[in-house]
Amino acid sequence: MAARLALAACATALVIGVAAADVASIITQDVYNAMLPNKDNPLCPANGFYTYDAFIQAANSFPGFGTSGSSDELNKRDLAAFFGQTSHETTGGTRGAADQFQWGYCFKEELNQATSPPYYGRGPIQLTGQANYQQAGDAIGVDLVSNPNLVSTDPVVSFKTAIWFWMTAQSPKPSCHDVALGNWTPSSDDAAAGRVPGYGVITNIINGGIECGVGPNDANVDRIGYYKRYCDMFGVGYGDNLDCYTQQHF
Repeated sequence: MAARLALAACATALVIGVAAADVASIITQDVYNAMLPNKDNPLCPANGFYTYDAFIQAANSFPGFGTSGSSDELNKRDLAAFFGQTSHETTGGTRGAADQFQWGYCFKEELNQATSPPYYGRGPIQLTGQANYQQAGDAIGVDLVSNPNLVSTDPVVSFKTAIWFWMTAQSPKPSCHDVALGNWTPSSDDAAAGRVPGYGVITNIINGGIECGVGPNDANVDRIGYYKRYCDMFGVGYGDNLDCYTQQHF
């Protein structure tokens, strides 16, 4: 996960109205700016990279993303969960600061580049490992194995890799999207491992080997804090089982 920066910003709050059939009707330019008030801060290495237009273009390439829930609330919760997790992965916030959860999308790549080089973490989901670069590239029609830097230099590609990861089940893991929408039913193995529906199992999908089954930890707190902020902005409930403290990893 990206390193933290000691930064400060003013708090922003916004309640979003009724959503229509596409992501842009839920997350407008103004809403996006309010969600990520420091994405263009000069102190952030990703300054100017994560544009609204790039996000919408990428989102429109995945028609079910943020739109295929059985209710308006579930669609908003899907988007809140996506931004909660990706904001943690790219955060520049300082733990315990009043504005900790306003610094999402501050980083676009892993600073030390030590995890699976040259396939280290890049983009909103911090896509990592050759297998993920291969699968994501195949899905979006881009050769990311030969050109992994596209994930940190082309904002549309960057968002597409994150949304691809969000939407794609990788057995035995369900997709984050299905969990967010309440479409995942735990297997007997999941039940035995304490994996239950809720935001916590999304954390387990993304980084369970490090953050889950080890009791309370700061990474879970950060992911949950971002998620709650976006749910509050969208005017929706959080759901149950927000952490993975007692879950075995997949």
